[in-house]
Amino acid sequence: MSHRLTEWDGFLHWRAKQISMPSFMLVMSMAIGFAAGLAALILRTGVFKMRDWITTDLGIASHTFWIFILPSIGLFITMLIRKFLVNDMGKFGLSGILFAISKRNSILDKHRSFSAIIGAWFTAGFGGSAGLEAPIIISGSSIGSTLGQILGTDYKNTTLLLACGATGAVSAIFNTPIAGVVFALEVLLIDLSRFTLIPLLLASVTGTITTQLLAESEIMFKFEVTEPFNAAALPFYVLLGILAGLVSVYFTRSYIWVESRFDGITNHWKRMALGSVLLGLLIFLFPSLYGEGFNTVKEILEHNGQAYTQMSAGSFSQWQPGVVIFVLLLLILSKPLATSITIGAGGIGGIFAPALFCGAVLGLLFTYTANMLQPFIHLITINFSLVGMSAVLAGVLHAPLTGIFLIAEITQGYELFAPLMLATTISYITVKYFQPHGIITFQLAKKGELITHNKDKAVLNFMNLQELIETDFESVPADGFLRDLVKAVSKSKRNIFPVVDYNGVFRGVVLLDDIRSIMFDPTLYEKVKIRNLIIFPEEVVYIDDNMDTVMNKFNRTTSWNLPILDGSRYLGFLSKSKILSEYRKRLVDMSTE
Repeated sequence: MSHRLTEWDGFLHWRAKQISMPSFMLVMSMAIGFAAGLAALILRTGVFKMRDWITTDLGIASHTFWIFILPSIGLFITMLIRKFLVNDMGKFGLSGILFAISKRNSILDKHRSFSAIIGAWFTAGFGGSAGLEAPIIISGSSIGSTLGQILGTDYKNTTLLLACGATGAVSAIFNTPIAGVVFALEVLLIDLSRFTLIPLLLASVTGTITTQLLAESEIMFKFEVTEPFNAAALPFYVLLGILAGLVSVYFTRSYIWVESRFDGITNHWKRMALGSVLLGLLIFLFPSLYGEGFNTVKEILEHNGQAYTQMSAGSFSQWQPGVVIFVLLLLILSKPLATSITIGAGGIGGIFAPALFCGAVLGLLFTYTANMLQPFIHLITINFSLVGMSAVLAGVLHAPLTGIFLIAEITQGYELFAPLMLATTISYITVKYFQPHGIITFQLAKKGELITHNKDKAVLNFMNLQELIETDFESVPADGFLRDLVKAVSKSKRNIFPVVDYNGVFRGVVLLDDIRSIMFDPTLYEKVKIRNLIIFPEEVVYIDDNMDTVMNKFNRTTSWNLPILDGSRYLGFLSKSKILSEYRKRLVDMSTE
């Protein structure tokens, strides 16, 4: 073992001498992009084959009672994998990536490079109503993070490798290299610079090419816009953007509410059992909720919505318009519930595909209703469904650029770029008004751990409070006299003197300015007690305070030095000047190319 470690250390030493870090990062970004592309290919192909095997080879049609049972089987298998194979019952969401960047030096658990794929394979393969994108992004990010740990890279480079994995994954899933890079910049909040942009571009292109070369055509998700954008429909796109924003608010709030209800169930098996029943019931009532939802989206886009509205109406032809509107509305309302139940019950999946599902159905519902009510302007269903997909995805993720470029690249052109920008921007503004934080960032923001979206907090987070403690202050005893204080003054280069009792408990401070008038009068040395000179600082810092709290305490006072305590025991002082100096150093380290 030691021999292998020595060989690896030798390789790292050779790499440091022969290959510069920027050049090495370019090579690693392509390797990670390739790995993320393979992860996307394995998961999508696996789910596609499994679903085809279940519905075709086993002869289980979607309208049978089996549709009620199948999702619970997938959740049960996923639970076994999480509990006994990887021993990880935590959340497998995109918020975990932000948490790793914020609080764990961009370190993700190594097993998530494969456990996210395996869990999502069974969750979605058996009909769980969650997307495949988040597990693939988690897998790609974990691959990048793990490689950074193996190579011993610093925080900045490990974060970049993690982002390369996420970028390659998004690009590989949808065949959208630009959207992949935009996702890393907009959602993960990776700094845009030459140092970060070029590796992200290489990872994105590599991930895209990998799936293009190896993926079967039927599992690829792409469409072409056949009808041009009609400027006369512009007001309708504005209205669609508002509705998409409201749907995004509903999606986000219902997801958070359901998640909180499941989090309240501490027994994982009870949680899974309840989720299985609720999910099975929803899918049995609305078979379109089976799986991540791309089959429904394809039906809407490939047939301009006509075949799907006929299927939704069923045998109620005499009330067909009303039934279609009612069913489509129920689908929009039930998909977020089905997704949150799937994930809350222990399944592994994401919200990308469900958000796109809601957007596509919203576009279909919008055009179906509008075309029925007004005969003068015929709205193109495929165009409005695509714009609806972008607008809802942007609203749910709080990522308008990701939504715009994702749909623009999926359609292989920019014919809809104007309505995409308009509706998506309006959706984002609407959702931000009602819901400041999205699903990915809500829990982190609630705990004060959302520092990837705040550069100031990001820098403060990586400052070590214990390393900033200054101990060169002369302390004086609480039961002492002025003579003891004068001795401390003669030895100290500071103008603050902490007062402690015999147990080291902090009692306050004495300021040099307060004793100048009496410190040179020997007759007072044995008369003036230190306890009569004590003042207590406006604020004190505790050893378990985070740096954001520390800086807020400094901002609330005019002090440049604050005492730091462990409970009530005195440890030393914190200097604002030292903190600012360290802040500047960390900021340069994180930002330098």
